[in-house]
Amino acid sequence: MSAIGLIFFVVIVGLTLVVTYFAAKRTNTASEFYTAGGGLTGWQNGLAIAGDYLSAASFLGIAGAIALFGFDGFFYSLGYLVAYLVVLYLVAEPLRNLGKYTLADMINARFEQKKIRAAAALSTITIVIFYMIAQLVGAGALIQLLLGIDYWIAVLIVGVMMTIYVLFGGMTATSWVQIIKAVLLMIGTVIISVLVLSKFNFNIFYMFSEMKTATPHGESFLNPGLKYTNSLDTISMMIALVLGTAGLPHILMRFFTVKDAKTARSSVVVATWVVGIFYILTIFLGFGAAAFVGSTDIMAANEAGNMAAPLLAQALGGDILMSFVSAVAFATILAVVAGLVLSGASAFAHDIYGQIIKKGKITEREQMLAARYASISVAVFSILLALFAQNMNVAFLVSLAFCVAASANLPVILYTIYWKRFNTTGAVTAIFTGLISALVLVAISPNVFSPEGTAIFVGTPLISLTNPAIISVPLGFFGGYVGTVLSSKADAQKYAEVAVKANTGFKGKL
Repeated sequence: MSAIGLIFFVVIVGLTLVVTYFAAKRTNTASEFYTAGGGLTGWQNGLAIAGDYLSAASFLGIAGAIALFGFDGFFYSLGYLVAYLVVLYLVAEPLRNLGKYTLADMINARFEQKKIRAAAALSTITIVIFYMIAQLVGAGALIQLLLGIDYWIAVLIVGVMMTIYVLFGGMTATSWVQIIKAVLLMIGTVIISVLVLSKFNFNIFYMFSEMKTATPHGESFLNPGLKYTNSLDTISMMIALVLGTAGLPHILMRFFTVKDAKTARSSVVVATWVVGIFYILTIFLGFGAAAFVGSTDIMAANEAGNMAAPLLAQALGGDILMSFVSAVAFATILAVVAGLVLSGASAFAHDIYGQIIKKGKITEREQMLAARYASISVAVFSILLALFAQNMNVAFLVSLAFCVAASANLPVILYTIYWKRFNTTGAVTAIFTGLISALVLVAISPNVFSPEGTAIFVGTPLISLTNPAIISVPLGFFGGYVGTVLSSKADAQKYAEVAVKANTGFKGKL
């Protein structure tokens, strides 16, 4: 790697470590560790949400998908963007009003049962582990390409850095790392987009016209069906993307970092604008890579197309721009995995240890120690799995994380907030039905079994869907419904209290 590239990496790492140093001085309580003491403003949390959400898969993966498959690659951008409307209108405000640190806190505002907290924590940990492995394996492969170092060293570098952020700075450090990353990512994306547009005389219509002949696919490059030929599978994938975001633990946790529901709502608006602008700009990244790098060179660097954005940066701006983009990709990975570690640690330390094992009778010091030990445990466990998963197809892990979030978490969130008859049995049934169905369906899908040997095992998949959300999400909602109607227990008075708190933020006794 060039000296310029090394300088960019050192500057970004140094900047994030300085942030962690100052954040560590302000992280002395469990509230400060988990939620930054609820002290983030709307714009700060909005940028942090965007930084948490715009992962390496978004920056590198979508650019590559559009470059190789045109319109079909843009499906991901559409799904991720629309997902925030679900978060904004259905989840953000009630979640902030009812919760404290985790998703389980929000559900327990209505059902004070250990088994519900345990089920919610299990779902959270499952999603975090799958998402984390995918990020770390992807990080190892990408940084191996960018820096020319061994895979295991790359995974350890990312693992150690994310552990430092969380261990010492908690949510404050993690949030500011995400804010820095979001700003850098937008700067890099805007620069590349402007350079691409300049090649087309700053005329978008001319760009689309030229793209009809810029790739071997011809006009079909601009039409759907180039990659996703199974319409049912496409719909299923979009269901997972649109609904899964509202159930992702590391995204939901961000709503507890602000002082009230109004600020939570404004932070989602800021995040939606940032995320929306970014995903629109992915068109220029993808089209630019297709036109000025070419699919052959993109796939030569990485078969999945993950190096499209850095290669485009090199083609348009030389080594300096490529080094900057590569460093931003590194910051992108660090920010996302830090958020994942924190959400996984909160499920272990707060929900399982603090509320179930210690029955809520835990001192501030014990809570902090448990949180830090849990952070180290989640990080080490994820690193070890990632080291052994180097040759695994990680696409299904990301798919599974969104699918589980939409199938297990979203039904219980919506039922808790909006269904008066919903009860304890229904909550537990909804979580486990969604969780188990998603796991089983993915285990028998083409992501795991392939006759050609391109998946984990050689064999014939029992279902053709690469993402089973179209089946598992309705099953999650159905499980919650059946569990509720077959159980005679109801708590209408508790629902009335929760409804008032969810909509007003009132914290007192009714």
